[in-house]
Amino acid sequence: MDVAAFLLALVPIIWLVVMLLCFKWPAWKAAIGSFVLSCVLAFAWWHLPVAQIATASLEGFLMALWPIVLVIIAAVFTYNLCVRTGAMDVIGSMITSISSDRRLLALLVAWCFGGFMEGMAGFGTAVAIPAGMLAGLGFEAVPAVLICLLANGVPTPYGSIGIPTVSVADLVGLDSLHLATVQLVQLAPFFVVMPLLIVLVAGRVTDDQGDVASVGERLHGVAGIALLSGASFVGAALVVAMFVGPELAVVVGSIVSLALTAALAMRAEKSGHLDARFHMNIEAGEQLTAKSALSAWSCFILIFVLLLGTSNLVPAVHAALAPFASHVQVYCGENPGTLTFSWINTPGVWIFLAAFIGGAIQGASPRMMGEVLAATVKQMMPTVITMLSVLGCAKVMGYAGMISSISAFCIAVAGGLYPILAPWIGAVGAFVTGSGTSSGMLFGPIQSQAASALGVSDYWMVALNALGVAAGKMVSPQTLAIGLAAVHVRGKDAELLGAVLPYAAGMLVLMSVIAMLGQGLPL
Repeated sequence: MDVAAFLLALVPIIWLVVMLLCFKWPAWKAAIGSFVLSCVLAFAWWHLPVAQIATASLEGFLMALWPIVLVIIAAVFTYNLCVRTGAMDVIGSMITSISSDRRLLALLVAWCFGGFMEGMAGFGTAVAIPAGMLAGLGFEAVPAVLICLLANGVPTPYGSIGIPTVSVADLVGLDSLHLATVQLVQLAPFFVVMPLLIVLVAGRVTDDQGDVASVGERLHGVAGIALLSGASFVGAALVVAMFVGPELAVVVGSIVSLALTAALAMRAEKSGHLDARFHMNIEAGEQLTAKSALSAWSCFILIFVLLLGTSNLVPAVHAALAPFASHVQVYCGENPGTLTFSWINTPGVWIFLAAFIGGAIQGASPRMMGEVLAATVKQMMPTVITMLSVLGCAKVMGYAGMISSISAFCIAVAGGLYPILAPWIGAVGAFVTGSGTSSGMLFGPIQSQAASALGVSDYWMVALNALGVAAGKMVSPQTLAIGLAAVHVRGKDAELLGAVLPYAAGMLVLMSVIAMLGQGLPL
């Protein structure tokens, strides 16, 4: 057990933690530092030649650019364009007009619509937009953000058209469909329970005497709706993950959940049996026509159709587009990986195409779309630099043997109990970086090598990293800041962290139990 190698291999990760949490550096600066340190250590301690360090870095950069950065910019561009055309306002008013019960509104806005935004765009939009909507409806600021934090954690591994799952699968050489399926099996209990927790937080109101509604009162009349909302979400997502892949899992899950939850909410509203204490006065918006509604949703409908139409479910189209790809080996050392660049059939290309066509349907001129695209690229440049640095760091650490040093030490210390720690490691990555993708890039290879050393399924162990991400994302300082900014509140970070931390800690304990009990399942 080489303690020195283990401690030195941790230096790039420790640097990232310290710079982000202690010195409050922006993520892109801290990530550049981690990349540089990994290169220096790979040369000085692990004796990796300069040419191999350079080509390992280049392999990481290229993997980051295509398809990760492409998808990120395309997804955020689509969202920004819909904001510019006013489509997001129409979508928001459609959802908030379904019910006047604050508990059901929280489910519809934070859980269903927030899940949809995470699947389509990610990168904070799934917290910021629903939190702002809830605050606008009359929710108190901190509870509004808390509700959205609870709703956002579980779908994170499938955010931005599945980028966190696709990226780590490519990095460690696993099949993304199977990995997405195993992740959803692990996450399933949390998908089902989370809507109940959202209802409990949203229903925390006081009556005229100052008494807080009890747990039973908060769940009365909506507990069944909440359970079905979560079960339908994960059930649909699981089917899509198994047969299509991670790209549309959360998108389809959220749409199915939204449709079912909306139908049940309208039925409950008409029944007259909902507790009046949870009623909110919602101003009626403009009457929408089918044409205006379809126009508002057009970008997202087209993304869904294009991604589904070019997936494995349509073999003829999928096979026809497969030849438009390049396979290259960049690393010049031993056992190089092979990069595959799909030039047409890749999510980023289809999202851009859908955005341009949908934007035209919504009345956006070519000039407007150009302006939004330029602004989006500028907005996302720090994220692009972060992705390049993190992927470069991960590749250098992997080829140099630094990842092996970390995993070997962890296995030597924890032994067969290592799976208990796996979700916590993923949570730390998400907590520090605020990103499920970055957590997977940093710790996915460690989890994979630990699985090989323990003789357990690579898929199970790597999926445990994403399981932990669901908890770590909820308490990430970056995520908290995004949520509070959306409701125009400052100085409440500690209060919000104190409110969400018990939920995240409880989830991690349950995740460790799942990690140990489920490792023998035939997945």
